[in-house]
Amino acid sequence: MITSKLTSKAQTTIPQPVRVALRLREGDAIAYRIEDGRVILSKATQEAEEDPFVLFSEWDSEADRRAYGQL
Repeated sequence: MITSKLTSKAQTTIPQPVRVALRLREGDAIAYRIEDGRVILSKATQEAEEDPFVLFSEWDSEADRRAYGQL
């Protein structure tokens, strides 16, 4: 298991093996998806960069679309 620590400013360093596996480079965007109490980290796609909430399925209900669709 690969771990890193959270700073007092809620920051962390992405460990080198993770950066290599995702082919991350300086300036790349990172996408987070929450599923069943776990967070899945991936290199962001162009779609995720345009809509930062596309990967958060818990905010993708019909009620949410009605409430926030016009924002």
